[in-house]
Amino acid sequence: MKVLANEELMKVNGGGIGLQIAAGIAAVGIFLIGVLDGFLRPLACNK
Repeated sequence: MKVLANEELMKVNGGGIGLQIAAGIAAVGIFLIGVLDGFLRPLACNK
């Protein structure tokens, strides 16, 4: 395995989850929970 210098480490990208991706995953989860809640308890939507 090669040991990288500080200059080479500055050029390395990726490996982590971005804030936009995490927010998108959370938004999809919240949307799906809302859809399931509407099907399981339709009285709140019919008023």
